[in-house]
Amino acid sequence: MTDKSLWLTSVGAVALAMTAPAMAQQSAAPQAAEEEPGADIIVTATRRASPLSDVPIAVSAVGAQAMQNSGASDIRTLNQLAPSLLVSSTGSEANASARIRGIGTVGDNPGLESSVAVFIDGVYRSRTGAGLNELGEIERVEVLRGPQGTLFGRNASAGLINIISKAPEKTFHAKGEITYGNYDYWRLSGRVTGPVAEGVALALDGVWSKRDGFYKLVDASGATIGDTNDRDRYFLRGQALIEPNDALSIRLIGDYTNRDESCCGAAYIEASERRPAAGGGYTTAPFNRITAILAGQGSTIPADPYDRELSITPGRDYVSKLRDWGLSGEVNYDFGGAKLTSITAYRDYKSRDYGDYDYNRADLLYRDPNTYRQFKTFTQELRLQGSAFGDMLDWLVGGYYANEKLTLQDNIVFGADYGRFAACRLMAGSSLNSNFTAQQLAACGSGLATSALITGTQAQLNGGIATAISNSLIAQGVPRMQAAIIAGNQASAISTGLGNGLRALSAIPAGTGDVASLYRQKSENWALFTHNIIHVTNRLDLTLGLRYTHESKRFSADLNNNNATCAALQSSALPGIATNAALGSAAALAGGILTLGCLGNGSTTLNALDLNDKISDGEFSGTAVLSWKPIDDLLLYGSYSKGYKAGGYNLDRFQLGSTGLNAVPAVFAPRTNADVTSLRFAAEKVDAFEVGLKYSQPKWSANIAAFRQEFKNFQLNTFNGTSFVVQNINGCDSALSATRTCDSGDVGPGLISQGIELELTATPARNFRVSGGFTYASAKFANRLVGSSDGSVPLDPALFLLPGSINSNAPKVVTTASAAWTPEIGSSGLSALFYVDGRMTSDYNTGSDLFPEKAQDGYAIVNARVGIRGPNQRWAVEFWGQNIFNQDYTQVAFSSPLQSSSPATSTTGQFAAGAPMANQLISAYLAEPRTYGITLRGSF
Repeated sequence: MTDKSLWLTSVGAVALAMTAPAMAQQSAAPQAAEEEPGADIIVTATRRASPLSDVPIAVSAVGAQAMQNSGASDIRTLNQLAPSLLVSSTGSEANASARIRGIGTVGDNPGLESSVAVFIDGVYRSRTGAGLNELGEIERVEVLRGPQGTLFGRNASAGLINIISKAPEKTFHAKGEITYGNYDYWRLSGRVTGPVAEGVALALDGVWSKRDGFYKLVDASGATIGDTNDRDRYFLRGQALIEPNDALSIRLIGDYTNRDESCCGAAYIEASERRPAAGGGYTTAPFNRITAILAGQGSTIPADPYDRELSITPGRDYVSKLRDWGLSGEVNYDFGGAKLTSITAYRDYKSRDYGDYDYNRADLLYRDPNTYRQFKTFTQELRLQGSAFGDMLDWLVGGYYANEKLTLQDNIVFGADYGRFAACRLMAGSSLNSNFTAQQLAACGSGLATSALITGTQAQLNGGIATAISNSLIAQGVPRMQAAIIAGNQASAISTGLGNGLRALSAIPAGTGDVASLYRQKSENWALFTHNIIHVTNRLDLTLGLRYTHESKRFSADLNNNNATCAALQSSALPGIATNAALGSAAALAGGILTLGCLGNGSTTLNALDLNDKISDGEFSGTAVLSWKPIDDLLLYGSYSKGYKAGGYNLDRFQLGSTGLNAVPAVFAPRTNADVTSLRFAAEKVDAFEVGLKYSQPKWSANIAAFRQEFKNFQLNTFNGTSFVVQNINGCDSALSATRTCDSGDVGPGLISQGIELELTATPARNFRVSGGFTYASAKFANRLVGSSDGSVPLDPALFLLPGSINSNAPKVVTTASAAWTPEIGSSGLSALFYVDGRMTSDYNTGSDLFPEKAQDGYAIVNARVGIRGPNQRWAVEFWGQNIFNQDYTQVAFSSPLQSSSPATSTTGQFAAGAPMANQLISAYLAEPRTYGITLRGSF
């Protein structure tokens, strides 16, 4: 079948689904249309099997049929089915970010745990990226909203994604499916399960998928030479369910995931040089001085990022390799009056993500093939639960222990073009107009005019500095002739130092940088928790939960860097020039040479350091819920929860020594072992309040929740174009001081998320089910912000747009909807499937620094599926489409590494503070384009 006819069939599916009975909005618990109308999905969100409508917390549950209809193979597709959830990926699929109610942890720094935890079969996964692997056969997925901790092993400050795989079955069953789609997409999956002995059942399921990349790689002439962001992965999971008697159940699981892919490329979405316009707004300069330099180094900027054509440094292909395996055992024993549950697990996760790091053809920065991150995690959870006092009390007590060893080797290396790019960028200047023409900058970047322009810049500096010094001396009463001689000597020394600094910078050898820089973090976590439901009456319940968590982390780093240029620059006269404010632009140039020559503290002086540190913290958290059922079909509840997420270390040498209080930038001098504490960040804490109702009828149900979540020490990670900045965000009740700080007594929540959620589901006719969801969430920063819990550290300058603004990747309004119609075809047992789902999102900003250039307009994503199934669904043929209207949108936008004239001229948001222009190039990880295909499914 041709792509065209396949696509037309998918469009027909949407049309047929749309002409079905009027569609309600999507439920948080979508199920197959052919299920019984009164079916209520059973969840274990409270560690007790209960109907969703009886659980007094905000939880969305997505069943296996809904996942299949939506084409879900990982948690990212849950975006279509759960409006309060947003999952995205950035520089690597190992770095996925999940947000619930506008709150989550972003960025590529493995030192940060996620505010939204991921559990698979009761086992905590160290980072959200584990959920972007193939999931295999799934029973259901539960999305718990708000702080979690008294029921699950690991704390989560914003929410939790609980994935439950399908257990082995006691009757033999096998199934498989084959999928083919555009981009030469192949996916094979299968499962076989059944009994092997009395009380013993086994299951084996696996998935293999392969696909061409969504981006074309093009050479300097525009010819296609390859692709990136492809897929090549497989997943295997084996299970054993052992039930020797009614009291004992043992479930053993082993799984293995392998990925060998090219990921992740990014496209430029902003490359102009913007100038402030009178009355507001901006105009565009004739050229961007940064792109002019890059043009001389072979780079081109496509006019339309959604042409998905990328040009990267030859030989620096994006590589993403992953190996993730684990073993777990869950033992349940019923003593009669109580039930004991033990979950023991070990996991080993290793990903290697390397390649071009500047996202263009110029050879500026790259990560070498020795770069990797690895988590080795052992966890043990014990729970004992039962009832007492004539079933008036359902009690649960438990303990949790986790030991995690994180190793990161992050080798960032300068390419052959870096030195010339850095020197040319500095000489171009950061004022309204470039110091050179576009042609001169291109010649500078290529090396044809680099030396001549440095010589000319040195001469110009000499004249300007001499005049300034002479005028200053004359003003002090020094005779004009004597002032001229003194000024000439001083200016010559300063300009020569600057010229030599530019020459050293431009000549940094290719391959300079990290040779083998290792970061290690050992984390040990133990907790005791209890969760108890008191049945005050047969309709009124009081739930009380309490947890104590103790977390300790040991950090060490063994840095190995060969940047001898930095050591020479730091020992020259440049630091003295850079810190002499009277020298004006000359001081700024000296600071720029030091910053770019010692990028991220990269220097041979790092090799002598022995960085070691330890933090330890203990914290109580808990919950209280009052729930009431005035009638059998209606549940009302109100709750308070206190959440917690551990602190840790910023695993990035770029921030070593940067405390937020530096009088002199840390990069101006060699670092010491005492700087290790600057990499710490504190625990994140939240107070959450919620009221809600759940109403359930045989043919329809509705859930409504209103919430307010107040975050203190919110862990924000942002990339400022040079390095990843991690800061604890807090608010101040009083006005900030001149140093942008406040008294500790005035410090309050830095981020507050509040809003309402609505979930509906209905079965208006036999074999027809509609569902929908609506979320309004305002995740807003306080109007005055600081970067520490005591108010003594000012907000990082890169985050100046945060005060009073909505958090990144936090749309205020999201609506989801789905409809499934499975009419019978005659009396032969055949049935059809017509399915459509959609997600409509309001505007939001995709960059954690909230630069206006990173804003994403509202959009809608629609998926559809149409098919025919045999009796009892023994076989099926389905045509499907994802993002069927080919909506273009950005997952995450970021400041292209080093590609602006200065941090002070990065965004139009700085115009109000007097910035003369803004020329930061902005790159973005684009969302997937339209995909479509056919799936054949069979079982016996």
